[in-house]
Amino acid sequence: MRKIVIINSKGGCGKTTLSTNLASYYAANGYPSALFDYDPQDSATRWLSQRPEHLAPIHGVAAAHPPQGNVTRTFHMRVPPGTRRLILDTPASLKRMDLIEVLRGASAILVPILPSAIDSHVTAAFITDLRAEARRHAPEAAIAIVANRVRRHTRAFHMLVQFLEDRGQSPIACLRDSQNYVNAAAEGIGIHEMNANQTRVDRNHWQALIDWLEPDRPHAEATPANITREPVSA
Repeated sequence: MRKIVIINSKGGCGKTTLSTNLASYYAANGYPSALFDYDPQDSATRWLSQRPEHLAPIHGVAAAHPPQGNVTRTFHMRVPPGTRRLILDTPASLKRMDLIEVLRGASAILVPILPSAIDSHVTAAFITDLRAEARRHAPEAAIAIVANRVRRHTRAFHMLVQFLEDRGQSPIACLRDSQNYVNAAAEGIGIHEMNANQTRVDRNHWQALIDWLEPDRPHAEATPANITREPVSA
């Protein structure tokens, strides 16, 4: 089983969007998957509750809350046998002990970031601290940045890319600001489960991320996203 942690101390950067679409991608492609929601806002849990029954199942755990009744936390947090991909959706702030819990045993760590100056500086500082904790508690885990809700022709996007490149942290994928994600969230599905023609561009943007996460897949290339330098507008 591979454990993939979605994390950033900055709120509103799209952690749940990344988590739910990644979990649904794996489920739709035959990987028995589980989604642990560590965010007290329960956004991923609500998404799971809306998931249509005819789609591939995803085991969900509301990890931010104590178990109900006489259920122990150990049983509450169990991962079903045969699970191949475990996705962790985390909140904007985690106590250190909770951070250690989510990082321990991680195979990969994804840090979503929005194209804004505030997000850039906050996330850069967070990644420095994250790397230190990961060396202790998830030494096998690689860390990658995912640029989220981007509009490639804007100055904000180009400034984000330059900011990251100057620090040797090029994003592994750049996901566009698309209404497809809004629609998918409302229906309990992922963009890989929507109409292929409608989501073709978004699926293409995801390919670099999937290739990075699954380097052993045929024809996968674990290389940073191809960031096209388009004309810039304000």
